[in-house]
Formats: sequence, structure tokens, C-alpha cells
Amino acid sequence: MVALTPLNRLVRLLDAFSEWCGRLISWLTLFMVLVTFVIVVMRYLFNVGNIALQESVIYMHSFVFLLGAAYTLKHDGHVRVDIFYRPLSERGKAWINLFGTLLLLLPVSIFILVISWEYVSTSWALMEGSQEAGGLPFRYILKSSMIAMPIMMILQGIAELGRCLLVLAGQAHLPPEEEEHAL
Repeated sequence: MVALTPLNRLVRLLDAFSEWCGRLISWLTLFMVLVTFVIVVMRYLFNVGNIALQESVIYMHSFVFLLGAAYTLKHDGHVRVDIFYRPLSERGKAWINLFGTLLLLLPVSIFILVISWEYVSTSWALMEGSQEAGGLPFRYILKSSMIAMPIMMILQGIAELGRCLLVLAGQAHLPPEEEEHAL
């Protein structure tokens, strides 16, 4: 029991990081709505366009999806074939999660990180900005999320591996499945 205590702390720490990042990033959805409202009012009431505001919505949308992926993984919100997974015991689910993390999540995240590195570093070297006149001069920051996303997924993947090992050792339980909300 004592040997797994540091693993339990690591899982909790990584889960807390993903939770904090996800909750912080979720505020961008509100800002996207507000900025989109401002864009529509400016365009249709005042016949004025603003490229930087339009691009800011694209940036926020990208950040929500890329930087919210680890939060979604923590809450078991990614796509899965439930017809096979749902009827399994907790130990069976832990095995599926363990192998899925080792064989799919981590290799894909590492691949994205490696393949994106030069693309992002070139953007930083050029201090790349928008190609549009009046656009945002921070495209390199947007592209940096292509590095942050796989790092965050790897960290949450480590938490998932730790949780699975704890479940298989009888030291923890998988989070309860959240009820599906009817539309």
C-alpha cells in the first residue's frame, strides 16, 4: 500500500492541473460569444469590420479545443466504442484504458509533439503574425498550442496510466460514469 502512495499523489496532482487548465480555458467560450456578438453588431449596425476581432474568435476556438483536450480526457469525454467498454468490470475498463493510453494516446501525442516542433519554432523565429492587414500579430502564440496540447495530453495520459495501475492493484476506483444528458 505504501509503495503506491506517491503514484496516488502524482495522479491527483496531474488531475488537478488538467482540471485547473480546463476550467480556465472554458472561460474562452464566453468570450467567444461576446466577441462574436460585438462583430455582428459592428458589421450589421455600423457597417464596420474588424479582422483582428474575427481572428481572435478563431484563436479562442482553437485554444478551447486544443488546450481543453486533456480536461476532456480527465472527464472521460473522448469518443469510445461503449458497446464493448460499458459492460466491462472496473478492472476490465482499467485494462482497456491502460492499453489505449499506452498504444494510442501516448504515441499519437508524442508524434504530434515531434512533428509540430519545427513548425512552431519556425513561427516563433519569424514572430509570425497574421497574413491579413489589420490581423493579429501573434500567430506564433496560436501555433504554440500545437505543442502545449500534446504535452498536456501526455501529462493527463500519465495520470490515466497511474489511475489504471491503482485500480488494478485494488488501491483506487475509476471515476463514476457521468450520466448522459437528454437534449
